[in-house]
Amino acid sequence: MSRRSLLRALGAGAAGAALASCGVPAAFVEPGERAGHDSSAADRTLHFANWPLYIDTDDDDESKRPTLDAFTERTGISVTYTEEINDNDEFFGKISPALMNRRQTGRDLIVISDWMAARFVRLGWVQEMDRAKQPNVAKHLDPQLRTPAFDEGRRHSVPWQSGITGIAYNRRKLGREIRSTGELWADDLRGRVTLLSGLDESFALLMQGDGVDITRWTADDFHTMCEQVEKRVRSKHIRRFTGNDYIKDLATGDVLACQAYSGDVIQLQADNPDIAFVVPEEGAELWAESLMIPNLARHKRNAERLVDHYYDPEVAAELAAWVNYVCPVPAARDVLASSKDEETAALAEDPLIFPDDTMRERLAIARDITSEERMGFAKKWNSIVGL
Repeated sequence: MSRRSLLRALGAGAAGAALASCGVPAAFVEPGERAGHDSSAADRTLHFANWPLYIDTDDDDESKRPTLDAFTERTGISVTYTEEINDNDEFFGKISPALMNRRQTGRDLIVISDWMAARFVRLGWVQEMDRAKQPNVAKHLDPQLRTPAFDEGRRHSVPWQSGITGIAYNRRKLGREIRSTGELWADDLRGRVTLLSGLDESFALLMQGDGVDITRWTADDFHTMCEQVEKRVRSKHIRRFTGNDYIKDLATGDVLACQAYSGDVIQLQADNPDIAFVVPEEGAELWAESLMIPNLARHKRNAERLVDHYYDPEVAAELAAWVNYVCPVPAARDVLASSKDEETAALAEDPLIFPDDTMRERLAIARDITSEERMGFAKKWNSIVGL
């Protein structure tokens, strides 16, 4: 299942959105109530919850995770690692009862998409990290990811991996290049285009195609975008809305161009070099999925040490070589470039893992959808998508 999953209109997703947007007083946790007793010194363990297939594994034994094993060997801290996050809203529904009722979640470190991380920060459900004890984060965090609107100074969150939402297309079957988002609407692509179904995953790129500054987009920008998408749905120009299943459509040629994530395309290109990924001339969205420490975590200091471990350029390079998303540690590029393995060294030159200056000029982090906006915007978008 996609790590950048669709926003659900029903179930846990709708319940979570309603909770955040209504600003339920009982749900917000004051700063003084967020820290619990930290057992890190006496109990050399921690529980780390992540998405499936989002960490390096040993080629011969998939149960082994070299970068985690290295952390345990270096610090003596053992890590219980669970791949339990399949959908942001589903996970929100799983742990929100504990957080709103001031109880431990049983997890010391979690990874969630930044649009969901914004909700956790607003509700006061995660703790500030002690950057004085995280020198690698302070030194090596990508400057472009340091100041998201939802978490000033990245006090509560640290990117695990980053990525770009852009356009993927089959260069050979289309017979031409795509340079801008507007080219998705050309006549020769009618019925051969897909968009991402999730509101948070899709809206920014579409607005950028209209020339909107997504760092400060407005409700009018949103409704204009929706009107245009709705019109293209009615004309059957848009084939359908997808989760990560766009990968199959693109690989088979059923779809010629689509909204896509940079990390997915790197993997597709290994099997089909005709698949191209473009950051449109108007720009594309740079996003992150971030590490956070939930309230009352029993091993906060151990969790902070693990976060800092992954900001060691050597460790970050090893992880980047496996997951192929945008590495939030630019210094890892030199580590990969020095590899004696040609395939590994080539990753250092891949702009979808280490964006160059030209690409970075076209990348922007969208302001998040506020709690007041979310329910209305989700209802509008889901009516178009058919959720």
